[in-house]
Amino acid sequence: MTESTAARDPRRSSKRTSGSDGGSAAATAAPETPGAPAKKAATRKTPAKKAPAKQAAAKKTAAKKTAAKPAKAAKTAKAAKAAEKVPVGSRPLPQGDGADATELVQLLTPAGERVEHPDYAVDPSPEELRALYRDMVLTRRFDAEAVTLQRQGELGLWPSLLGQEAAQVGSGRATREDDYVFPTYREHGVAWCRGVDPTLLLGMFRGVNNGGWDPNSNNFQLYTIVIGSQTLHATGYAMGVAKDGADSAVVAYFGDGASSQGDVAEAFTFAAVYNAPVVFFCQNNQWAISEPTERQTRVPLYQRAAGYGFPGVRVDGNDVLAVLAVTRKALEHARSGQGPMLIEAYTYRMGAHTTSDDPTRYRADDERAAWEAKDPILRLRTLLEREGLADEAFFAGLDEESDALAKRVRESIRTMADPDPMAMFENIYADGHSVVDEERTQYAAYQASFADPADFADEAGAAAGKGH
Repeated sequence: MTESTAARDPRRSSKRTSGSDGGSAAATAAPETPGAPAKKAATRKTPAKKAPAKQAAAKKTAAKKTAAKPAKAAKTAKAAKAAEKVPVGSRPLPQGDGADATELVQLLTPAGERVEHPDYAVDPSPEELRALYRDMVLTRRFDAEAVTLQRQGELGLWPSLLGQEAAQVGSGRATREDDYVFPTYREHGVAWCRGVDPTLLLGMFRGVNNGGWDPNSNNFQLYTIVIGSQTLHATGYAMGVAKDGADSAVVAYFGDGASSQGDVAEAFTFAAVYNAPVVFFCQNNQWAISEPTERQTRVPLYQRAAGYGFPGVRVDGNDVLAVLAVTRKALEHARSGQGPMLIEAYTYRMGAHTTSDDPTRYRADDERAAWEAKDPILRLRTLLEREGLADEAFFAGLDEESDALAKRVRESIRTMADPDPMAMFENIYADGHSVVDEERTQYAAYQASFADPADFADEAGAAAGKGH
């Protein structure tokens, strides 16, 4: 909500000094000029006294107004208290925070119709359109399987990307092999596009490793749990890329909630000052756990970039074609030495923040229903079917591929080996350390104090053989 002119400049709302006491500016007589005829001093007219009857009536009216004030105040307080009970998600967003059509880059409408944009364009072939659809479908199936596995106790936690497939696949497919990606903990679709085996994403959430893949094998950094810190890592890496003279760019993913973190502000500052080739990709999914975007910013997030000296753009995050086009252009902007750029992908988290969250406690059902009508997968399928770019055999084959992926994920998680308990003492000091060595010895003795489960099995078998 923008400030009013009066709020910015108090002088505009204040009364003029002259006549502020209710009289006229001419109420003060001007000094006489020598040689000029004398002027009569202006006199203030004194209003006639009210008749006794009118005075009594006036007093009675004033008394009624005075008595009405406490009642009005109580009514206002009651209304404010009732408003607090309304779910935040059902309240209208403040002016300026909505996705204005004039500032939202869109190439594929929710109805599945292609539209043009003067600054961004993409012309994918039928094969590329089907490939983008396949990426989103398989990513969503993997994500749904992970949620189910967590509910079955196979994972300790899982952050779902439901509804954000287009933002991740579109941006992920825009990157080149030599680009480097710094994700948060929800970029499962980007990981898929970078060639990371989806089963490797599960290890950290099962508690068997600290990541599960080699970041340098796919130029895809490990998931970051600390909110916003990866933007600093990405900026530092991008500064190094610039010093090396490499023809590549860096992408830093973060959410609307992370935009309030100091690390993000510092990353913006350093990236701008050092002209780092980094693209900041903000997935504005409307909710930072239970806090709506309206409590994170009073202006659209992409406009923050202007304050740091680099461009920002807002794109329809449920439009995979628009995200692809915008991210490609932003990456070229960075690679060509023009410095950083901010992309705000305006999307929606249709699921919970994580499996430990219950969005029904703070979000209105009709809000989710409205966004389901903008489903990124549905709109691309509508285009494929309308234009005759995919037949039933394609969709049937993709369903079979999705089932096979889900089966592989289930088998992988249930056969994932537990880590060696002693591994935590490795790779701490290059030359070793006496304190760590002592702790390792103590922990090894502690582990040895537990009986081997195999011994219990042998004893049980021996007892059964004796008839006990």
